[in-house]
Amino acid sequence: MPDYTFKLAVCNELYEKTDFAASCRSLKKAGWQGIEIAPFTLQTDATTLPAGRRREVRDTIQSEGLEFVGLHWLTVGPAGLHVTTPDEAIREHSWDFVRRLADLCADLRQGDSGGIMVFGSPKQRETTGGLSSEQAKANFVEGVHSIAKHLEDRGVTLLVEALPSTQCDVITSLDDAVEVVRQVNSPAVRSMFDSHNAIEETTPHGELVQKHWDVIRHIHINELDGSYARPSGGYDFKPVLQVAKDREFPGWVSMEVFDFTPGAEKMVNESIAYLRDEIAQLT
Repeated sequence: MPDYTFKLAVCNELYEKTDFAASCRSLKKAGWQGIEIAPFTLQTDATTLPAGRRREVRDTIQSEGLEFVGLHWLTVGPAGLHVTTPDEAIREHSWDFVRRLADLCADLRQGDSGGIMVFGSPKQRETTGGLSSEQAKANFVEGVHSIAKHLEDRGVTLLVEALPSTQCDVITSLDDAVEVVRQVNSPAVRSMFDSHNAIEETTPHGELVQKHWDVIRHIHINELDGSYARPSGGYDFKPVLQVAKDREFPGWVSMEVFDFTPGAEKMVNESIAYLRDEIAQLT
């Protein structure tokens, strides 16, 4: 499939306090094509971002030669959000916040480009108030279902992210995430694969992605310890990338990093070179 090319992006939080436009220029210079945004990096409550600032962010991404991918780390800020709590008022408030994030995501889109929202946020979905994991998952399903029509109307796709048990006790495998997708039964609700979060999966990751390919809309890459992709990292990205290439994956392969200590410039430049080498080895 010589004509297929991957769309490669980076999640912006690794730039920490760097100016947004400068972050975009750095990514473009390194060779990345897209930027995925953690809303709290724009403003603590990004849903209150004024229309003018939304246009500025969208236009900056475009003028710097990048594409907007979508949002992740959805409910990290502001404080007080929890989507599975038995407290109905807090749940409603939290899902209304996610609904308004969908509006932000839609406003940052460039034509038909972008529009995914990765729902990980372990602290805001883990069990609380004496609920079991299954009861909390049922509340999660109910919440997603409550905003599904709005997602459809805004052209935004919510991606249910599996998290390992060390991070969260609700939706801890890709099988669990796909079950949520099936229960909600909306074209605007799908799932994704994250190599770091798949550390407890017992099925080889290439096989796992292939098994659930019909609902995979996004791929996060990072080492199993959450560090940036690099030759010495130890994780073999080729099996998952091979599946994506074979299926001519139309979505984004986006690097999400949790350890920022090496510095953004080092990470984005070393990772793009490494990924290009890995991709060149695919059949």
